[in-house]
Amino acid sequence: MPALQEYKCPCCGAGITFDSGLQKLKCPYCDTEFDVETLAAYDEVLKQSESDFHWETNAGSEWTPGEAEGMRIYACRSCGGEIVGDATTAATSCPFCGNPVVMMPQFAGTLKPDLVIPFQLDKNAACEGFKKHLEGKRLLPKVFKDENHIDEVKGIYVPFWLFDADADADIRYKATRKRFWSDSRYNYTETSYYAVSRSGTVRFSGVPVDGSRKMADDLMESLEPYDISKAVDFRTAYLAGYFADKYDVSAEDSVGRANERVKRSTEEAFAGTVTGYSSVVPESTSIRLSSGKTRYVLFPVWLLNTTWKGAKYVFAMNGQTGKFVGDLPLDKAAKNRWFWGVAAGVAAIVLGLLYLFWKLR
Repeated sequence: MPALQEYKCPCCGAGITFDSGLQKLKCPYCDTEFDVETLAAYDEVLKQSESDFHWETNAGSEWTPGEAEGMRIYACRSCGGEIVGDATTAATSCPFCGNPVVMMPQFAGTLKPDLVIPFQLDKNAACEGFKKHLEGKRLLPKVFKDENHIDEVKGIYVPFWLFDADADADIRYKATRKRFWSDSRYNYTETSYYAVSRSGTVRFSGVPVDGSRKMADDLMESLEPYDISKAVDFRTAYLAGYFADKYDVSAEDSVGRANERVKRSTEEAFAGTVTGYSSVVPESTSIRLSSGKTRYVLFPVWLLNTTWKGAKYVFAMNGQTGKFVGDLPLDKAAKNRWFWGVAAGVAAIVLGLLYLFWKLR
């Protein structure tokens, strides 16, 4: 079976996990604390070639063709129990004894991340974030807070690609300025037309692209930004006590999305310099990228799954900053009351203005 890495307390032998508050590993039984660097020797196994490991994906007679594809089976070193994961599972815990384990082959050779942003916020912060997320939502069904329950809260390191590049751009805009005046007989409008050009270079560092098919790209992007300056060199010890996936979308396959993000950001940056006009419309855009580099990094994310009236809702929290996102159910009755209330208010304002105009005449 593939090799597993477990972090044991040298004092009592219990499994130890990474504590986001202390930024150290801590034994939950004897409370002994360890710096990540003191356990760096565990990572020596990463220098081994992937050829030293053999994946077990045998399908028995009980499986239909294709069902066992991507399955990975590991043996827990503490209790001997089998741990079943998929092709991207990189860190989890034993379902029998609860010890946190890291699947070392997932980080061997070229699969080893360059950087990791350690969790700064714990599970309690994720639950508090969920409560605050529900506050002030006028169209949220009132019973949702009471009747829904959190099925699962788990901290997971999500694989991302970071793209660095220089963008040389030439953009031409069509702009207008309008001037208005009137006399005793007419209202006048003068429109002036301008051709506006912008050229320059924008340097991008750390443009993130989600490297996991399991995670929705829009959900992951909504958790941004992450402070990349707080990223540290990868050590498997940071994964202890959390879940982790390795990428299943390669850097090459992520280039298109990175280019799209860089192009959109460049256009927005240049458009922000064209001011003082009544209207601005891009006519032509030329963006050329150079000096491209890629890094592999793991971002900390808390995932919360809840159930209400048989429907599943997924929420996520940035494990570094605490930014919380997720869709909520809509109270249709409250929505209708809000809509008609706004409509009635607008109608009252319009009628009032019409009455005032009539009186002035």
